[in-house]
Amino acid sequence: MLRFTTAGESHGPALVSIVEGLPAGLPLAAEQVNAELARRQQGYGRGRRMQIERDEIEFLSGVRAGETLGGPVAMLVRNRDWKNWVEIMDPAPRPEDADGGRKRVVTRPRPGHADLAGLLKYDRDDARDILERASARETTARVAAGAIARRLLAEFGVRVGSHLVHLGGIDAQVPESLPEDLNAAVDASPLRTLDDDAAVRMMALIDESKRAGNTLGGICEVVVTGLPVGLGSHVSWDRKLDGRIAAALMSIPAVKGVEIGLGFEAARRSGAQVHDELDAAPGRTHAGNVQRRTNRAGGLEGGITTGEPLVVRVAMKPIATLMRPLGTVDIPSGDAAVAVAERSDVTAVPAMGVIAEAMLAFVLAQAWMEKFGGDSLGETRRNVDGYLSRVAMRVGSGRLAQRPDGRDLAPDDARRD
Repeated sequence: MLRFTTAGESHGPALVSIVEGLPAGLPLAAEQVNAELARRQQGYGRGRRMQIERDEIEFLSGVRAGETLGGPVAMLVRNRDWKNWVEIMDPAPRPEDADGGRKRVVTRPRPGHADLAGLLKYDRDDARDILERASARETTARVAAGAIARRLLAEFGVRVGSHLVHLGGIDAQVPESLPEDLNAAVDASPLRTLDDDAAVRMMALIDESKRAGNTLGGICEVVVTGLPVGLGSHVSWDRKLDGRIAAALMSIPAVKGVEIGLGFEAARRSGAQVHDELDAAPGRTHAGNVQRRTNRAGGLEGGITTGEPLVVRVAMKPIATLMRPLGTVDIPSGDAAVAVAERSDVTAVPAMGVIAEAMLAFVLAQAWMEKFGGDSLGETRRNVDGYLSRVAMRVGSGRLAQRPDGRDLAPDDARRD
């Protein structure tokens, strides 16, 4: 099974990402991963941390001569800011620990952050023991894992992109047809949006919010093209691809909502205004030789990909660290206080879109390997080709389907097969 795990704290020495279950023979270079890490660091409204870090990976295992070996791929991303936090984050005990704690102890939890719930759950006296891991800095390691998943999907013509559609109450206008290479079109924008006029207003709002010590949330849309019909399954709740996608995206820090296709809007319409009618489309092999007149379902039906573009929107709340802090409680005394003000961004919604791409790419790569398997990239490719050749026979081919033993099926049987 394709899976990944991460380790590391925001101000620790490094972050680690380990990806297991990749086929051998996948072409992979550090530069491909670093390009995604650089995209994650962009966006108007980011804080000073992005000026300090220059995220790059070091392969520790799993890659040789530019190809995966079939074993776990381990990647290290060093934190350049670690040198300023050694005294605070040193894993070894220090004399000051017995004298009331280290510098920058956090006892005034931030509303909206994991500070208080984590401190109580894990029975800690210093919320830094929670916030260092709960920090969105951890998503650097996720993006590294997602970059490898994206590389695997790209071998089969699958492309993952995103763009910002809303920020702080301002909507971006979205064209009827998106650019074929969505990321190439939006990455040059300071907010990764296709609407330049909206971007100007959004940047003015970010500047205003920064002066007020406030933060902003927003929504990104992630679009995946080139997927075949048949990833995921309807047979059990934990195999439904829409549920797995929602879980992965909701795990991103500060994400509070996920929509696929029409999402909540589907609940406000009639069935005739929601469901996508079908037409025969000979030669459209990856979708079973059919074409949906619309894509209101967003590329998923019954927990299974349809062959249409996968369209997912992800909503991020405003960041919990405000430079004009909100009211809270000091944990040791129980007295009213103002929350701690850790260094942070005014908004990270453009970066969240890149993180959402990574998480979505990984879930899709997982489903891809479940469907097609293969210990090597060549074996996976043969399995994909065999499946698509079978799918091409099902609708509008003018030929009878065949049993596994090669005998023709009667037309009624073929429909049931």
